[in-house]
Amino acid sequence: MTADASGPASSPDGDAAPLTDAQKSLRAQMLATEHWSLLASRSTTQSEVLTRIAIFLTLVSAGLVTLGVLGNATEFRGWFGVAALGVLLLLVLLGVITQLRVFNTATEDLVYVLAMNRLRGAYLDLDPGLEPYFMTGTTDDDRGAGKTYYAFADRDRSQVFASSMMLMLVVNAALIGLFAGAMTYALAGSVGWSIALGVVIALAAFVLWMSWGYRSYLHVMRDHVPLRRSAGG
Repeated sequence: MTADASGPASSPDGDAAPLTDAQKSLRAQMLATEHWSLLASRSTTQSEVLTRIAIFLTLVSAGLVTLGVLGNATEFRGWFGVAALGVLLLLVLLGVITQLRVFNTATEDLVYVLAMNRLRGAYLDLDPGLEPYFMTGTTDDDRGAGKTYYAFADRDRSQVFASSMMLMLVVNAALIGLFAGAMTYALAGSVGWSIALGVVIALAAFVLWMSWGYRSYLHVMRDHVPLRRSAGG
């Protein structure tokens, strides 16, 4: 049953009888246990994906340095073109895998935030007087999630553009553009076409990745049914 943030939600079992102090204490303990479980899962997920991003960026750096060394050794002739395409293709594949994991993590993180907001709403059901002490969201809807992500103001686009996901998008788009440009040069031998096609494909990849990430967010919010909604939401 859905409840406004202005008042406590109805009991899930429909029982309107007031809870005893012992029942409230037991429920608070159970909710706290679930809350800590969600916090641990969220922390583990974030740590894992940040490690994956760090590994990927290290491989990108190593791959580009390798191309520079090979270029100096071969004077950018002979088998250098094949080696460059192979290294760039490997980096693109690793980038796609890492990007998918970043998107999956962002979706999982959103679910964790919504779940913890729902638990804070349950705390308010037990004791409405706690509400002034919660800086993060107490409603498990879109506005409540935004408050948890950024409690001091309305969440704006700077929060998205400064995220690790955006860093991955930029790096991946650049790698895809480099690979497309290198492949074009290998086939057509035209520097102009290589640059032009590489830039266009990089921009297209960036837009497509952004669209994919946004659709993932909308998918979660469309399937999720909040128990508490923000006032006016």
